Amino acid sequence: MSEERYSVGRLLGEINSLLRGEFTDIWVEGEVGGFKPAASGHWYFSLKDPASDAVLACAMFRGDNSRVRKPPREGEKVLVHGSVDVYAPRGTFSLKVRRLELTGAGELARRLEELRARLADEGLFDPARKRELPAYPRAIGVATSPTGAALQDILRVLGQRWPGLPVYLAPCRVQGEGAAEEVAAAVELLNADGRADVLLVGRGGGSAEDLFCFNEEVVVRAIAGSRIPTISCVGHEVDVTLADFAADWRAATPSHAVERAVPVRDEVAAWVEERVLRLRGAMERRVRLLRERLARVRLQHPRQRIERGRQRADELDERLRAAILRGLQRRRERAAAVGRHLDALSPLRILDRGYALVQRDGQAVSDSATLRVGDTLEARFARGRATLVVKARSGLF
Repeated sequence: MSEERYSVGRLLGEINSLLRGEFTDIWVEGEVGGFKPAASGHWYFSLKDPASDAVLACAMFRGDNSRVRKPPREGEKVLVHGSVDVYAPRGTFSLKVRRLELTGAGELARRLEELRARLADEGLFDPARKRELPAYPRAIGVATSPTGAALQDILRVLGQRWPGLPVYLAPCRVQGEGAAEEVAAAVELLNADGRADVLLVGRGGGSAEDLFCFNEEVVVRAIAGSRIPTISCVGHEVDVTLADFAADWRAATPSHAVERAVPVRDEVAAWVEERVLRLRGAMERRVRLLRERLARVRLQHPRQRIERGRQRADELDERLRAAILRGLQRRRERAAAVGRHLDALSPLRILDRGYALVQRDGQAVSDSATLRVGDTLEARFARGRATLVVKARSGLF
């Protein structure tokens, strides 16, 4: 029997032809491992099958992976589409990937769309139920993470626009398991408190997974049910969540939310001063008009009537000037009272009014449900500190 001899190149070439003929258009599912992006822009990784410990080498070239929103992460389940290939210089077997999708991403999008449609049918996103935001809020409420960048951005922009305006924070987690319930509870707590005139609900940027709690039904219903006008400020301008549809107004970022909610105090003061000057000018023009009329009367009437008219003009002049001075004084007193009121409501004055900051292990305590009888707490007052021991506890309200 004759034996045909193959060169290495010929054998690999024929194997490659057979594989391409059989596996040129296939879908493969597995877990990503050993992901390495090359300087050329190509991706090299492997697909693992946890059930059998099988591993398949994969390559996805730059032209194909440019259509993927973000690179896959280690251990992430993906579904890839491509063709089998043998790389002759190394004699290795791999899958050339032309398309990559997260497993379950399509199902998640479908459920999200179903929830959006159902809530829209209930009228939660109806533009007719959107409310106007107050022009001059006396205080704002914020539902976000106390440690996130969003809160710092809000406080920074607020300090630039209207320093001293009270801020009531309802701290909550804004990503991960249980975050949606905490955000909803924060919105309800601010509504129950009632001191804020407008609510800011959101967080800074992140991945779609990080922002997903703002797509949860419990958050959407809490925002839609808020008695206080609400601004949704989740992520960056390109990020859109169901919370944005439910809120009275959507801001591109937390900083933008403050710009929409709070005017610039110096601009308001300038507007008031302009109105005062216009009122003063109108009253002075009225005085000049009365004087001109009296001057014309003087040429047409006897001396005695002229004297009475002149005396009456002087009286009107004095009364008008006195009225102008009284009006200006009232406005100055009102502005001073507003300034004193804003200073009294400053967060820096809270401790001076008898409040205390309670901490456990260096962390602020805002919920008695987190305490146990016997816990040791530290209370910080406007002057001095004290150590406390919990003997009993009860709910917030």
